[in-house]
Amino acid sequence: MSWRRCVFRCESKSTLFALPKDDTTRNKWLKFIYNTIPLQYNPNILVCAAHFTDDCFLNLGEYKAGCAQRLFLKSKPVLTIPTLQGQSGTSDPKSSTSQQGYRLEQLLTSSRSHDVGSQTDSIETLAAASPKTRSIGTQLSWGTLMERHVRSKDVGTEAAPSFISSSPIKAASFTPRKRACLELDEEEEETVYDNSMNNPDESVVTEESDLWQQTASNVSKYIVFESCLRELFDTCPICKTKCHVHFRRMGTYVSYTQLCPKCSYYRKWESQPVIGSTPVGNLLVSAAICFNGASYFKFKKICNSMQLRIIHYDSFRRHTRNYLEPAIVHKWNVDQNKLFRKLQEGRKVAVAGEMRAVSTGDTAKFGSYTLMHLDSNTILDMQLVHCNKVGGSYHMEKEGLKRCLDHLDSNGLAVEYIITGRHPKIQKFLRECNIVQFYDVWHFEKGLSKKLDKLSQKKGCEILKKWVPSIKNHVYWSAMSSTSGPEKVAKYTSILNHIQNIHIHENPVFPKCVHADKQTIDPRKWFQSGSMPLYKVEKIMNNKRVLKDVENLSHHYQTSSLEAFHSVLLRFAPKNVVFPFIGMLCRLYLAAMHYNENGDREQAVTTPGQAMYKIVFPKSKKGEATAKPQKTAPSYDYETELMKLVFEEVFADPAPFVEKVKQIPFPAPLSSPFERPLKEEVVHPQMSRFSRGAVRSQQTVHPNA
Repeated sequence: MSWRRCVFRCESKSTLFALPKDDTTRNKWLKFIYNTIPLQYNPNILVCAAHFTDDCFLNLGEYKAGCAQRLFLKSKPVLTIPTLQGQSGTSDPKSSTSQQGYRLEQLLTSSRSHDVGSQTDSIETLAAASPKTRSIGTQLSWGTLMERHVRSKDVGTEAAPSFISSSPIKAASFTPRKRACLELDEEEEETVYDNSMNNPDESVVTEESDLWQQTASNVSKYIVFESCLRELFDTCPICKTKCHVHFRRMGTYVSYTQLCPKCSYYRKWESQPVIGSTPVGNLLVSAAICFNGASYFKFKKICNSMQLRIIHYDSFRRHTRNYLEPAIVHKWNVDQNKLFRKLQEGRKVAVAGEMRAVSTGDTAKFGSYTLMHLDSNTILDMQLVHCNKVGGSYHMEKEGLKRCLDHLDSNGLAVEYIITGRHPKIQKFLRECNIVQFYDVWHFEKGLSKKLDKLSQKKGCEILKKWVPSIKNHVYWSAMSSTSGPEKVAKYTSILNHIQNIHIHENPVFPKCVHADKQTIDPRKWFQSGSMPLYKVEKIMNNKRVLKDVENLSHHYQTSSLEAFHSVLLRFAPKNVVFPFIGMLCRLYLAAMHYNENGDREQAVTTPGQAMYKIVFPKSKKGEATAKPQKTAPSYDYETELMKLVFEEVFADPAPFVEKVKQIPFPAPLSSPFERPLKEEVVHPQMSRFSRGAVRSQQTVHPNA
């Protein structure tokens, strides 16, 4: 049965109208309903269109033609007075009118008051009539279950019984600040069980002051079973009569409206506050999923496994688009500007840059270029590049670096030097910009060790397998212990003499090995001069381009911290998940906020103060155990700040925050250059080879026969 019904209990499903705000017109409506103007009445009563004449409506023709979903009354109050009695659903008009008048007077004038006992009753009688209670673990507070405040009134000791009436005490007047008009948050589900309600109260929860402090920060939330909630509202707490209960759900929000048919006890309970038309819990769920970089569909699977009701995907996307993504962009811009102002006070900055292909494969859809400040180990800037904007995924790294450097330059930051990979286009671009470039040692060593590992697997070169780990360490030592390019090259090339058991070198920059002299125990572990394995190793290590890159290896900082950030980024933006452009950009910003807050965590210690380690088996070590320092637990203060920003600023007035998001240039989809055909034209020729039926075998005939 429908929740909103006409005050005359009409069965028609026509448009319902509330009482007008004009006092004169409202009094005429009340006189039509009650045949008099009552002193007390329910302000939420409704009258359906069956009680108005046709000349009262503004769009009757459009409504009958099916062009309008509801009727509208004319603006002049004189023309909008109900005059028709309509259908009451009973055969006897007099009986119907009398029953309606009695029921309306009982419900609308005393729905919140009831008789609880006589002042002259004995204590035993009152004790027997008092309701029994028991504790039930639910989300309701004890104050909600308690009876309304009762004020006793002394009426003397006459023989006639007098009753104590309870009425709610009106709260102090509170005018909430105006908020932006919000869309309906969630599809609505309504269920009425036991009996239908005669005239439920349709009032919506009013806005609460300081909502962030009460609902999002300091208040805990619990999982409550529906059966436990129904048990609280099935019976009247006053007279223990079976009540008419109405249940309403919107996502994670539920409300119960209870009406006792005997004593007219009435109350309404809601599981969470509502701002405008949006329940706070629904927005909190969307914010928790978005700010943690989680997947809505995985979270939905978890909730469906335990039959936990949550919001729908359309509501999640609406919250993300209107409130959450604008909040992320705003906070990232504010934090970035603070970092820029702090760095402007010092000298030039040393940075490291690297690109990450957002999708797997050589033809990536997005590419994100990250620029990290090496002294403070913080992310300075991130640029998301679409392959359509640069003519292919091969050019995304250069474009991303160019945007990052332009952004630093526009904020007054000069680059002292930059550490990157050895991409030829990047080398040429930085050389034209007169920016000093160093190469990351790990990337250089990784490319070199791959060639050496491949060579060690060939016949006659098995001796190289024992020397590959030492050569890797020697590359790092050559870069870190040198201060100039020629010194790095001299130390690097000395390994070719060292593997022959020759420790005196012809290069005057590095004439002798720095290790102590040792007697050779097994001469077979050394390379023989003039041998084929030595020639192949020398060909790889003394390559002209390799020696040129060794001269530019970074001797101070490396991009290992940037690689650690990319591992964090995988948790927020996995490569196997497709995101829209703004969704991917916000996930990059969230990963940067998380890393900037937790990038320099200290090593955890035990109670006595001993440093803690954990044993790991890296894939690159091929089964060799490694001790990894165990860090302290990460913090998530940025999530708290984002929640506070959403509920205190963005939700109140989202327009200026959304406007900043619209200023971001959005690239066109990958399929934009192609003409989209009709769906029928694509589906019709689509045919599976297994659904064509039997195929007759034909003898192959030679074309020259």
